[in-house]
Amino acid sequence: MRDTLQELLVFAHRIAWEAGKITLRYFQTGVQVDQKADDSPVTIADREAEAFIRQMLTAHYPAHGILGEEEGASANVDAAWRWIVDPIDGTRAFVRGVPLYGVMLGLEYNNEPVLGVINMPALNEMTYAAQGLGCYWNGRPCRVSSVPRLAEGVLAATTADDRYPRTGKQAAFERLVGAAGMFRTWGDCYGYVLVATGRAEATLDPIVSVWDVAAAAPIVREAGGTFTDWQGTPTIHHKEGIATNGLVYDEVMALVRGA
Repeated sequence: MRDTLQELLVFAHRIAWEAGKITLRYFQTGVQVDQKADDSPVTIADREAEAFIRQMLTAHYPAHGILGEEEGASANVDAAWRWIVDPIDGTRAFVRGVPLYGVMLGLEYNNEPVLGVINMPALNEMTYAAQGLGCYWNGRPCRVSSVPRLAEGVLAATTADDRYPRTGKQAAFERLVGAAGMFRTWGDCYGYVLVATGRAEATLDPIVSVWDVAAAAPIVREAGGTFTDWQGTPTIHHKEGIATNGLVYDEVMALVRGA
């Protein structure tokens, strides 16, 4: 398994890098924005990057399943290995010319996330990991921070909007922000990168899709941190997410519960 994951990680790193170069061709160019059925934005950069990733995955691992944000699921729905693709996480940032967007490529084995790559093309940052192989940031091993208390740390979040009251999380959100030494909305996938590389202690997502976190979970865990839902369950399938450096995990969960 270790050798297989090493091979898959090298491959995933390469195609996430190439997909990032596709997005950069359109970044800060005034690219046309279309609205999807759920009212979220999409651009030709999203579509071309996902199409490229799918083409490469299908050519090299035809028996694997694929789930992508833009094109949905492949025919191999029962495959043990399933790639989960978010060609541009943070499309709203991308279309405004803000560099905090990422190409995300995750891999599940028997429904468990085992590999992740997050490429921040406009920042020239690559963070990647696979189960048992550690986490790397631009080729160097990386770890979560050693900050032991939220009051001494940084809390990041994708948003500070009405998603918290809509999901019954507003009180918990306010407690977490109040306890943090610093709160910033360095969100989307970049929040998870910050936790994995020791630059933030926790990050919050009140609502996510599985492609928003499939790559993030193994990255944060292999860096020594935690990725769970808001109840503390280590899953990417509950449409919400919290990552921590591990040291502040109990404190964060107590604040979520209001204990």
